[in-house]
Amino acid sequence: MLPLLARLLLLTCLVSPLYSVEKNVVLPSTQCTGNDADKPNCTRPSDDAATDPYLNNRYGSCLQGPAGNPGREGNPGSNGIPGTPGIPGRDGPKGEKGECVSEIFAEPWRPNYKQCAWNALNYGIDLGKIADCTFTKLRSDSALRVVFSGSLRLKCKTACCQRWYFTFNGAECSGPLTIESIIYLDQGSPELNSTINIHRTSTVEGLCEGLQAGLVDVAIWVGTCADYPRGDASTGWNSVSRVIIEELPK
Repeated sequence: MLPLLARLLLLTCLVSPLYSVEKNVVLPSTQCTGNDADKPNCTRPSDDAATDPYLNNRYGSCLQGPAGNPGREGNPGSNGIPGTPGIPGRDGPKGEKGECVSEIFAEPWRPNYKQCAWNALNYGIDLGKIADCTFTKLRSDSALRVVFSGSLRLKCKTACCQRWYFTFNGAECSGPLTIESIIYLDQGSPELNSTINIHRTSTVEGLCEGLQAGLVDVAIWVGTCADYPRGDASTGWNSVSRVIIEELPK
């Protein structure tokens, strides 16, 4: 027993100095001191190693390895939280005063017309009313279209002129002008006989505006032309004569 204990003590005395020497070994070629810190093979221990005496003595001589490959790009981040609403803008300048327009719903237009006809008037007067036709005008903002169609004749031995025209409630149209038709006959030569008697179907037609709504007495007249003598006039000989009246929107 005693010899075995003596052997263990001897072995312990031999190993302890070797372990102490191994811990204090430093490689001069790899230490970082002063201006040597920028050398390629110079390494500097991390902060943890510098503060830990055991790690500093154990790993202070290890070289830094090469840089690793760059890592992959990360995935796009999620959408951020919507921002808060901005401050309301300033009030704009005051607009101009508008016009007040009242909406008017117009009534649908209804046709309104009338025809008066006579068979073989054979009216031989040179001055005066030939025929009339009463018409009911529905609106004041409309126009009347009037037409006379019938046979007209004028004869004379010297130059003469006759005029056929419309009246409305006894007055000629003034909106815009009168509605009329004339026949002028010049003095004929003895060879052609100026008293020739020709009856022709003719038309007197036009529009009259400015007439109020209600009953309107429409009449066809015959008279003289200005500055010319009258002749021998005839209206509606041996044929049908008619007056057509129609109300039209303006």
